[in-house]
Amino acid sequence: MKFLKNYNIDVIKLKEGKHEFTFPVDREFFEHFEAAEFLHGGKLQATIHLNKLTSLMEATFEIQGEVNLTCDRSLEEFDFPLFTDEKIIYKYGLEEAEITEDVFMITRDTPSINVAQLIYEFILLAIPAKKIHPDFVEEMDEEDFDGEGELVYISDEKFEEESSDEDNHSNEADESTDPRWEILKKLKKKD
Repeated sequence: MKFLKNYNIDVIKLKEGKHEFTFPVDREFFEHFEAAEFLHGGKLQATIHLNKLTSLMEATFEIQGEVNLTCDRSLEEFDFPLFTDEKIIYKYGLEEAEITEDVFMITRDTPSINVAQLIYEFILLAIPAKKIHPDFVEEMDEEDFDGEGELVYISDEKFEEESSDEDNHSNEADESTDPRWEILKKLKKKD
């Protein structure tokens, strides 16, 4: 993993204040992560703005460029413009640990932090769930929309009313067709 060392930031040498680091993200980068089958590489640039303070470091990741994706509809490859902006906080503590997905604990004598994994994850998060070639996006209009992926929300009250109406209708139909219900109705009326 010698290649990934190129994505180290030597934080122990940094003085307090603001610093900026730029890293290239290309096909070789994605090959090291065995990128997802829909991601074939890209030409991006990751700029990290690091603000070193007394008790923590704030890192803002700005990643922009293009990634090469496979269209979900036509299976053709296309270049997708990508821009993402994420923030990570590195707090100083007794041991190295991930506190939350955007807060990490490092020791004061941690020599460097590697940002390659974070860059990769931020790129994956910025890629849309449905990857459509730009040619197909232009062709789509309201008439072609088939409602796929459309969510329909109804209130619990309306659902209960509809289901009780259906139950009443089905009970009435069942009662009129099955003579056993007549016997049960007589028993129910006695109570």
